[in-house]
Amino acid sequence: MDRAMDRKSFVVALDGPAASGKGTLGRLIADHYGFAYLDTGSLYRGVARRLLDAGADPGDEAAAARAAKEFSLDQIDGRDIRTREVGAAASKVAAMPSVRAALLDFQRRFAANPPGGARGAVLDGRDIGTVVCPEADVKFFVVASPEVRARRRWLELRAARPSLTEREVFEDLAERDARDAARADAPMTRAEDAELLDTTHLTIEAAFAAARRVIDGVFQRCEG
Repeated sequence: MDRAMDRKSFVVALDGPAASGKGTLGRLIADHYGFAYLDTGSLYRGVARRLLDAGADPGDEAAAARAAKEFSLDQIDGRDIRTREVGAAASKVAAMPSVRAALLDFQRRFAANPPGGARGAVLDGRDIGTVVCPEADVKFFVVASPEVRARRRWLELRAARPSLTEREVFEDLAERDARDAARADAPMTRAEDAELLDTTHLTIEAAFAAARRVIDGVFQRCEG
């Protein structure tokens, strides 16, 4: 592994829809290999949180672009960015070219120079393998059935929102999927060289084992 890692930061890109399991998988991969981890969705959620806190309209692209240009991760330390409201707003601002451009450099710098002296980076999002890091060493496109994804997200949210129904979550995810896939700038799509990982019937342990086999195979080829 050392010879491969000495050349540059080793980058793992994980793309896919919400609640497909890519976030949990990304953290496990980062912990296992000692890489830095970035949930790029948190950037858009952070921008959305700032807009909502300021009473601004998440659909106002000028306001969203200003918030994105001024954004830093420390602004959302301790803040709740995982609410249904923030998620819906984040999907809107993520479709705005000016917002994506403002956050693109941050993501690329993270990948090229991971914080904490890490020798690799794991980024998860919607367009990591296609736009942010098209030269990533390993790419995954993580999916699951809409029903399974809705149940996973509902289980995450129900403690904070007891009245929330699984059907409401299903409809929210369907709307977000359509928006992410249809946006003109960096739509969510599978990179041609991305490994498809369907977690519908997999435990997280099984998904992690499958991902490790792919990553370890790349290490072996680099060292060979």
